[in-house]
Amino acid sequence: MTKREMFTEIRAIVADNAEMVAFIDHEIELLNKKSSATRKPTKTQVENDGFKAEILAYLAGVDAPKSIKELQSEVESINGLTNQRITHMLTDLVKSGSLVKEYVKKTPFYSVA
Repeated sequence: MTKREMFTEIRAIVADNAEMVAFIDHEIELLNKKSSATRKPTKTQVENDGFKAEILAYLAGVDAPKSIKELQSEVESINGLTNQRITHMLTDLVKSGSLVKEYVKKTPFYSVA
């Protein structure tokens, strides 16, 4: 149960006490502000966006799907990155619909959607 759900249930129980209802409403409002606060992307997230654009541009220029190792060796800018970081970026691109992931003998290959 989340904090917001807990406050909502407590509010229903103490509905006749105006002071407690006002306090609970204030706390729920603070939770809403906290969750909707705009956060600046981190340095790594900004870097990853640039790498994602380069990966998309590269895959758009080739006609065969590529594995992570092939991408790592053929795309100059991501050559020094770890497989885990590249996998994370590729997974984000697949979730957004920009890339398609297909398996060949348990190895994932990526191509432009």
